[in-house]
Amino acid sequence: MDVKTAFLNGELNEEIYMQQPDGFVIEGKEGKVCKLLKSLYGLRQAPKQWHEKFNKTLTSVGFVVNEADKCVY
Repeated sequence: MDVKTAFLNGELNEEIYMQQPDGFVIEGKEGKVCKLLKSLYGLRQAPKQWHEKFNKTLTSVGFVVNEADKCVY
């Protein structure tokens, strides 16, 4: 299975802020930052957060992690 938007589905457990992206800076609010509600590509926490959600979803419907290869259910 290949999921193109996988890292966009991870939920964050902590508050993370980022600078306003180039081209999206609000006039008069240049010093403001964005609070992330979901993970983004390039965010260090993204792979871990997505894997936790993926693992929780699969195990909740009865899949079991293969002991020989942890990437196989």
